[in-house]
Amino acid sequence: MALQCGIVGLPNVGKSTLFNCLSNAKAQSANFPFCTIEPNVGVITVPDERLTKLVEMCQPRSIVPATVEIVDIAGLVKGASKGEGLGNKFLANIRETDAILHVLRCFDDDNITHVDGSVDPVRDKEIIDYELQLKDLETVESRLARTIKAAQTGGDKTAKLQASVLQAYKDALDKGQPARSVQFDTVDERKFARELFLLTNKPVLYVCNVDDASAATGNKYTEAVREAIKGENADMLIVAAQTESEIAELDTWEERQEFLAEIGLDESGVSRLIRAAYHLLDLQTYFTAGPDEVRAWTFMRGSKAPQCAGIIHTDFEKGFIRAEVIKYDDYVSLGGETGVREAGKLGVEGKEYVVQDGDIMHFRFNV
Repeated sequence: MALQCGIVGLPNVGKSTLFNCLSNAKAQSANFPFCTIEPNVGVITVPDERLTKLVEMCQPRSIVPATVEIVDIAGLVKGASKGEGLGNKFLANIRETDAILHVLRCFDDDNITHVDGSVDPVRDKEIIDYELQLKDLETVESRLARTIKAAQTGGDKTAKLQASVLQAYKDALDKGQPARSVQFDTVDERKFARELFLLTNKPVLYVCNVDDASAATGNKYTEAVREAIKGENADMLIVAAQTESEIAELDTWEERQEFLAEIGLDESGVSRLIRAAYHLLDLQTYFTAGPDEVRAWTFMRGSKAPQCAGIIHTDFEKGFIRAEVIKYDDYVSLGGETGVREAGKLGVEGKEYVVQDGDIMHFRFNV
C-alpha cells in the first residue's frame, strides 16, 4: 500500500536532516536554499512492539514489518503559488502525497541562516499555509463559477451539491483557514470534497524541530505553534533533528537508549514520528504469524475482512469464505494459536467483519 507522507517546510528548517534520520536514502543537507531539488523517497519501517513479540514467540524464518513512504520535498519560499523559487514543482510534489509533515524551525542557531532572517515558526507556518491556500482558492474558484452556472441553468442536483461544497471551501479559504477545517455531513459531499484533491485538505502533522535542551519539554517556539494550530484539526510533534542524527550514529541500542535518557526521553523522536506518520495516513496493522513468516499487513482503518484479505492476494478477496481472527492480547497471553484454539478464543468472521488494529488473521478462500 504505497501511501506517502511529504516532508515540507521553508529552506533550512531541518527537513533533510530529519529525512536522513528517517531513511537510509541520504538527501543532500546544506546551509543554503534549494539544496534538495528532486523529492527523495524513503521506505521507512514502522516500529511495532507487537511484531517484535510475535517474532519472539514464533521464531519465524522470515520477518516483514509494516512500512510507510516518506518524501523529502524541496523547500518552499514566499510566492510559490505564483511560481517563485521552485513553487510549481513544490506544489505538484505535495499534491502527489497523501499527508503532510510540516517541519517548523523552533531553535536558535546563528550558524544556520534563516531564509527570512529570524526565527518565528508561526510566521513560517503561515507563509506555507498562505501559498497552499492560494493554490486551493485558485482551484475552487475556477470550478465554482462553472458549477453555479450548471446548477442554476440546468437544475442539476449534483451541481447544486458541488456548488455548496465549493462555496464552503471558498468561504474558509477567504478567511485564511485550511480546507480541512471544513466538515461535511453527507457521504456525497465528503466524496466530492475528496475528489478535489485540495492541498490544505490533506492531513497534516506539524513537526517542531528543536534544540537538544528542548527535546523533552519544548520551548517558547513550540508553545506558540501549539496555540496557532488550535481548531485546525492538526497534530504537533516535537523532535530534535540534529540530536536524532547523532543518536543514529551510535552503534548499539543500549548506547542510543542511554543517550535518550540523558535528554529526558524514553523513545527516539524518529520512532514517534514514523508512527505518527503511519496514523496520519489513517493506517492500521493486522498480522499473519507462524513458523514460516511473521508479517505486518497495512490496511486502511475501517476496512472489512475481504478487503484486508485482498491485500495479501486479489484471489483471497475474490474467493473469500471467512476469516479466522485471534486478538493479539489473547495470542500472547495464551501462548500462541494452539492455546487460543484450546481456550475457544478463535473468532470466525464473515464478510462484514471490520478488521481491528492488531488482529492476527488467517483467511479461508476458494477460487
